[in-house]
Amino acid sequence: MNKKLIALSNYPLITGVSLIVALVLMLVSCTPGKKKEASGEVKNPKCKVEKSFFGMTPEGDSITLFTLKNEREISVKIMNYGGIITEINVPDRNGKPRNITLGFDNLEQYLAGHPNFGALIGRYGNRIGGAQFTLDGETYQLAANNGNNSLHGGVKGFDDVVWDPEVISCDERAALRLHYVSPDGEEGFPGELKVVVTYELLMDQLFITYEAETDKATPVNLTNHAYFNLAGEGNIKDQILYINASRYTPVNEELIPTGEIANVEGTPFDFRKPTVIGARFDQVGGNPTGYDHNFVLDKSDGEKALAAKAMDPVSGRFLEVITTEPGVQFYTGNFLDGSLSSGDFIYVQHAGFCLETQHFPDSPNQENFPSTILRPGEKYITQTIYKFGVEE
Repeated sequence: MNKKLIALSNYPLITGVSLIVALVLMLVSCTPGKKKEASGEVKNPKCKVEKSFFGMTPEGDSITLFTLKNEREISVKIMNYGGIITEINVPDRNGKPRNITLGFDNLEQYLAGHPNFGALIGRYGNRIGGAQFTLDGETYQLAANNGNNSLHGGVKGFDDVVWDPEVISCDERAALRLHYVSPDGEEGFPGELKVVVTYELLMDQLFITYEAETDKATPVNLTNHAYFNLAGEGNIKDQILYINASRYTPVNEELIPTGEIANVEGTPFDFRKPTVIGARFDQVGGNPTGYDHNFVLDKSDGEKALAAKAMDPVSGRFLEVITTEPGVQFYTGNFLDGSLSSGDFIYVQHAGFCLETQHFPDSPNQENFPSTILRPGEKYITQTIYKFGVEE
């Protein structure tokens, strides 16, 4: 990759009171080897991981749903099929919790097909143009599962595999670590890739840490594809968004970057001031209408910084996205058509938005984009944090 690998602290938080708490937690963090995988029980009854049976795959794999809880009345549900976040329950300004992600309450609907709701995406998040790339003089052909292009790792990406789970719990945090070994040649990608993804719920923040090692040079671009709706109902067009980006990567009609890195000023892609998400849909165009674009974040390479902040003015809930990645894909659920639902929440067009932290789409074919190539002896490690709260 184009950067030396980032050394991340165990509890990288924001400044102020949170930083003081983080320092204390680092001093009393869990001792290696004291994992309680069988029950997920911890000393703090409000900080725990619960396990429940979620279903069986057609291949006979038993799928477990893990619920991370803490004293902030926030809970996150993740299953080891696809590393999928099925729910994130967060209180509103009146203290009433509600699920703010799109998903299902049963495995069958996930197996029947869905637009990557809450899924762990890899080997390569987003698109690779022409479903091929050339690396070290060799051309690799990938599965073309999005027109002529490869999308989100191919026909069977990391969102469709069963991950090996490891529960980690101690007094102050609830965490789930997922392991997967992607064999050489899977979906056309070279090299055996060993991947570890850790979800940690700490106070009002969900940390997602991605780690990988390879035995052969290969592109890697891991992310999560959660769809957020901070109201927990309806659509997201009246919710408000800020993106810390003065540039973006324009795309062609197949949503493949042209290679240009353009300024957002004077365009409907300028979210440097909080803006109603649907206010400029008519200017963005597209078929269907809406955003599906990569934004180049205003930060140094590898720096952990705020990428975006979204807020629902009705419930008061907000979401901050903090990341070490150089880009974020803003997608407004353009292809949702009302054919999927959970309970009485019908997933109509624009029922949710995604803020997928990432390296840029089609980077293996774009020399001027930050490199996504991981080589033997290097370690891929990136981190994204979702911070939840309410504004009065």
